[in-house]
Amino acid sequence: MSTPASTRLHVLDHWPEPLQHCSARQLHEHLPGPTLIHLPGRREPALFVSILLHGNEYTGLLAVQELLRAHAGAPLPRALNLFIGNVAAARYGLRRLEHQPDYNRIWPGPDDPGTPPATAEHAVMRQVYELMARHGVFASADIHNNTGHNPHYACVNRLEPRFLHLATLFGRTVVYFTHPEGVQSAAFARLCPAVTLECGRPGEPEGVAHARRFLEALLRLSELPHHPVAHGDVDLFHTVAQVKIPPQVSFGFGRTATDIQFVEDLDRLNFCELPPATCFGRIRSDKPVRLEVRDETGREVNDLYFSYDNGEIRTRVPVMPSMLTLDAQIIRQDCLCYLMERLPLANPVPDGR
Repeated sequence: MSTPASTRLHVLDHWPEPLQHCSARQLHEHLPGPTLIHLPGRREPALFVSILLHGNEYTGLLAVQELLRAHAGAPLPRALNLFIGNVAAARYGLRRLEHQPDYNRIWPGPDDPGTPPATAEHAVMRQVYELMARHGVFASADIHNNTGHNPHYACVNRLEPRFLHLATLFGRTVVYFTHPEGVQSAAFARLCPAVTLECGRPGEPEGVAHARRFLEALLRLSELPHHPVAHGDVDLFHTVAQVKIPPQVSFGFGRTATDIQFVEDLDRLNFCELPPATCFGRIRSDKPVRLEVRDETGREVNDLYFSYDNGEIRTRVPVMPSMLTLDAQIIRQDCLCYLMERLPLANPVPDGR
């Protein structure tokens, strides 16, 4: 049985004119599925950029459209390999369709044995990775959005100088994480310096402009420094746990008739260094449920981070959440949030170098 076009990799050597003006919801009218586009430039190897791995996160598309509009009729400063991911979900403004895997959880890992991929989508990501491994990559940027109140920040999977310099090109707030597995940036970290960009809520003008400026600067960069980042150039955080809500547990925000009643403005806690006993919400007295909290190894660490006394969910230790959202569908498809701690910068360059 042949694989549907919507789950096969399509490769182009040009930027189709209709893509310059269409919305993410209209991409399916011009692209049959996930598409890798090779665009020439004055320098090689190419910059790799992935957008719309989540179909509702379209800032990357807008930033690329602005970038290519600015360079219309002239060669790019550096070649660009652009991967447009979940075209099918973008049509409906969704992170992913119900039958799909998460496009940012299925990239090949370092221990990938090369066995037949679990799904057609896994095969697409492996094909993209292998193509880029053969061609060589200058750097990689995976552009995302989130739905709650979050600052713009960059994420890395390695704490090497070139990765941190790449991240601080976007901003001083940098998050280091090793879990979840199967993310694009972790896969490409084996090929080149790689970063994930979190650009605020989808379509916000400041997020689009920020991503576009980052891409423009990266295309013009001849190399990424190998020396350590200066101490004053980065606020570094480490993701230590992921918080999920068990599937059988109902939840809401504010006064709701659900198992968990989170505070109504919970996402305002993102990137706030919370003291112990900070309240996340309340639990129904007749149903003593708990959150699911796992560290980077997958170990259950609920009791390390939360207490459930007197029907209230409170933090046990100082912690900083990220990606808290009030969007129930996103929470079900991904998670409630991540928990972070400040991470000292190893061997930094002193300020005023």
